[in-house]
Amino acid sequence: MALLRWWRAPLWLLALGTGAKSFADNPLIGSERLNRRGLHARRVKLAHRLARSRRRRLAAAVPADWRERFDRDGFVAVPDFLPAGQFAALRDSLLTASLPAREQQQGDTLTRRVPIGPALRRRFPALDELLDDPRWRGLLAYVASTTSEPFYYVQTVSAGAAQGEPDPQIELHSDTFHPSMKAWLFLTDVAEESAPLTYVAGSHRADGRRLAWEQARSLGIRNADRLSQRGSLRVGESELSALGLPRPTRFAVPANTLVVIDTYGFHARGPSPQPSVRVEIWAFARRSPFLPWTGLDLFSKGPFRRRRAPLLMGLLDRLDRLGLARQHWRESGDKRPLDP
Repeated sequence: MALLRWWRAPLWLLALGTGAKSFADNPLIGSERLNRRGLHARRVKLAHRLARSRRRRLAAAVPADWRERFDRDGFVAVPDFLPAGQFAALRDSLLTASLPAREQQQGDTLTRRVPIGPALRRRFPALDELLDDPRWRGLLAYVASTTSEPFYYVQTVSAGAAQGEPDPQIELHSDTFHPSMKAWLFLTDVAEESAPLTYVAGSHRADGRRLAWEQARSLGIRNADRLSQRGSLRVGESELSALGLPRPTRFAVPANTLVVIDTYGFHARGPSPQPSVRVEIWAFARRSPFLPWTGLDLFSKGPFRRRRAPLLMGLLDRLDRLGLARQHWRESGDKRPLDP
């Protein structure tokens, strides 16, 4: 059976030039022999060099203090991001609306998402105004190191809302080996006990200590946990000091705070000692890390630009029906974001 897999060898080789990250699914990425010779560390190093180059070309659209904070910490937190009236209109209209939702359970946490497409933007003018705000677009593009349109969702995180093992997202981790972006504009206050986002400041930098850690993890990946084997490396808080990193920052913040992070940095969903709910506008961007240009993305143009999230959900549904991929997000009917 092992021999039958090798017809895919050309695909595995081509994947080295993309954002493919799974040590388990690609024998070249997971090869101890190749990683001992520096394959994984070199992919990390090159991806970060190209991201720095792209960010330099995107810097002019971002206020200097935001850039400085991001370059130092790997995140930017902006309180009172929207004018009070615009935020109130956005929050009140979305929190009271019944929207076609998808849900996924991870451990004891239930996440609900509503993909944002043209119909939702027409229905909620304050949402449309936010997503076209030059400050929003400039900052998200800088952190993502690309002008490719992010995927946008209305997201509800209900921690402790289901029976199950502990949520795997409460473990500090890096999403992938290269810079990418996630953003949260919180529509509700986030309390300390409401599973706040946590982030290790400075962990977005691929410096010497981090590269040595990446190299060591790539060599011992066969003995690692399942999510690390799939390319989302887990790290213990006890390891942070050896990497020259501080304890994580917890974003227990009021509503109307925007937080944007580079998900190469170590981050997690904070633990919730009791059931809790938070609602946010959530954005995500991850493009192939080895492209030197900032744009030239067909799917960020014309009719595709505002349909990215609904189109992705539809594609995953189709692949699931064909047995080619698993759709983790299941339809849950029309619901308001704060519905149990």
